[in-house]
Amino acid sequence: MIDTHAHLTSRFSQDFEKTVEEAKEFGLKKIVLSASNIEESEENIKLSEEWDLLAACVGIHPQQTDPWISLSIDEQINQLDKLAENPKVVAIGECGLDFSPPPPEEKERSKKKQEILFRGQIVVAMKHNLPLVIHARKAVDETVEILKSYKNLSGVFHCFAGGKKRINKVVELGENWYFGIDGNLTYEVGLEEVVRNIPKNRLVLETDSPFLTPVPFRGEINKPGYVKYVYQKLAEIWGMSLEETEKQIDENAGRLFTLDNLG
Repeated sequence: MIDTHAHLTSRFSQDFEKTVEEAKEFGLKKIVLSASNIEESEENIKLSEEWDLLAACVGIHPQQTDPWISLSIDEQINQLDKLAENPKVVAIGECGLDFSPPPPEEKERSKKKQEILFRGQIVVAMKHNLPLVIHARKAVDETVEILKSYKNLSGVFHCFAGGKKRINKVVELGENWYFGIDGNLTYEVGLEEVVRNIPKNRLVLETDSPFLTPVPFRGEINKPGYVKYVYQKLAEIWGMSLEETEKQIDENAGRLFTLDNLG
């Protein structure tokens, strides 16, 4: 089993070592650490250098265009480009567009700045031949249109929320594009139908720890080990054994992120 999207930096994880050891006990072969900003990107690299179980993403969330962010977009992209040179880095992300309404105390986020930040990270991914981990919230159509303007990209739509009608839009981006599905599969009936329509070889599973905790731990802090319950739910939906499901999903994740040491 592989958790292809988790946040375990100091901002999120109260007991990091315990969390990683528990993941091993659950049988995880790899945890892909996603990043939201430069600081977390740096920490992901450090953690992946210390733990064979971990692989690092470096990336900048679209909210890093908010007014209180001290670094300019150019400064963030330049730092990201340098971090992407590290051999422990397996992807750029999470990055993309977030057009969901901001909290009342925030001003409207600039869609233009988000696009500039996103395109900058696409260029970094192309330069270093890395896949993209896409955050597309209330913006799947707009995100797809931007990606279509480039060639030879690969990546995953993290926590895919495009519904059945947008599956083909992602599939048509090319064979190197995947759908990330999270713990909400265990309690959102509508998502089950979406998953039934996604090609089996284009699906990877995530926890988005510490968020989106699956049943039977819904309401608690999520952990990478809990991806097991997403695998189990998917096996049920597919009508396959857990072993067969695990083999397919792990092959998909290995292709997407070029993961090694899976054993």
